Amino acid sequence: MKFVIAEMLHETNTFSPVPTDWARFEGWHAHFGADVEQEYAAAALPVAAYIRLAREAGAEFVTPVAAEAMPSAPVAAEAYERMCAPILEAVAAGCDAAFLHLHGAMVTETTDDGEGSLLERIRAVAPGLPIAVTCDLHCNLSAKIVENCTALIGYKTYPHVDSYDVGLHIGRVLLRALAGEIQPVMAWDRRPLLAQTLRMGTDDSPMRELIAMTREAEADGALAATVFGGFPLADIADAGLSAVVVTDGDAEAARTCTEWLLDAAWERREEFVYRGEPLGEALERAAKLDQGPIVLLDHADNVGSGGTQDVMTVIEAVTAKGLEDVAVAAVWDPAAVAAMTAAGVGAEIALSLGGKTAMPSIGREGAPLNISGQVKTISAGEWVVRGPMFTGARVSTGPTAVLDTGAVEIVVVSRHHEPWDLGIFESVGIEPANKRYLLLKSRIHYRAAFAAIAKHTITLDGEGVTTSDNARLRFEHVRRPIYPLDTFTN
Repeated sequence: MKFVIAEMLHETNTFSPVPTDWARFEGWHAHFGADVEQEYAAAALPVAAYIRLAREAGAEFVTPVAAEAMPSAPVAAEAYERMCAPILEAVAAGCDAAFLHLHGAMVTETTDDGEGSLLERIRAVAPGLPIAVTCDLHCNLSAKIVENCTALIGYKTYPHVDSYDVGLHIGRVLLRALAGEIQPVMAWDRRPLLAQTLRMGTDDSPMRELIAMTREAEADGALAATVFGGFPLADIADAGLSAVVVTDGDAEAARTCTEWLLDAAWERREEFVYRGEPLGEALERAAKLDQGPIVLLDHADNVGSGGTQDVMTVIEAVTAKGLEDVAVAAVWDPAAVAAMTAAGVGAEIALSLGGKTAMPSIGREGAPLNISGQVKTISAGEWVVRGPMFTGARVSTGPTAVLDTGAVEIVVVSRHHEPWDLGIFESVGIEPANKRYLLLKSRIHYRAAFAAIAKHTITLDGEGVTTSDNARLRFEHVRRPIYPLDTFTN
């Protein structure tokens, strides 16, 4: 047998001003051919799971591309084609199956459904090709995605610490189908629910209970069962919560299970809406806590959902409040890094930090923070993730420096990166477990590494294009009516 194994990942925030050209993929992960196997074989990611299965099956395999960019604006047409073309060429060259790791929330300049369009094109080249797909929990599932693959699954954890396991899961389903042991059929549906990302943590209700239901369904015979929270910052018709179930030849059972999952989600729809509090009140609570580390979440500027990572609102409020022994990860400001590098370690420097990016979608101009301190560390920004999320993946934040104001140590990066691994601090000489406060531009992924050391967590409602305040966002293309943008009586 011969398999095609590939990855194409981007979570698109249509409100984000951060461009998604090919350079953005190159700055995170973009590998072709044999380099994919070398880069991914030991990582805790679906591509590594697929490679393992191919080897166990004694199959020949090709890895045309594995590419990912940090969430941002719609993907440039040229970048999209750079990823699609090698996959299509590999399929056209002949194969027995394709194993794909896709996100499910990719919007491009040419299509609102990047994954569905790719799968449709694959089917046009090889109409009967068996295709297994692993998607992110934040997939905005579409009919085009489901109709153009054989078996589909999504992560069951957020933070996403199970991506390797679900890759193995759906890969094995496809291998059983290839062996003639089973005949996968799928049913899917969705509800008019634009669930908010801050309410999708799988350690919390209501996702915790929904995920338990998917595991129950699989224990009762479903080949795979998934609830997708969806990605609500994509203003497209397909955005929102959905579910998909794979069974062995029993379409009615798949349909019944899908509706069971979605009915449960709809009944708890109010729990999918984040209820915030004024920033000042949250900081008052933070100041009264004694035992650290205390995690402070600047969630409205989370680059892991498409934030600019240079909004200084929360950092300014924290410094004005007089909080001390604070470490911040991270502010994106290549110019500030260059200035600190030129000044050198130990130099005293005054910076106009952050605030370089305007955000037209929320009517906000960039607002830098004038701040002074000492250059504590200068780094190349290269390190390897220790996990448990994406263990073994290599990270590059580009040239990186730390500004120490005395009360606050700020990690400043040249490439966007969400702080979901301790390496964001440890790579620049900061021991996060010893800090009183850890100010993170993150939502839920921080839990992967920081939950184990955090004594308290406080969510800070700042500003940015990953805001949970729907009133700040102008939705024009999402299907309507949809909760909570619209009212439902049942």
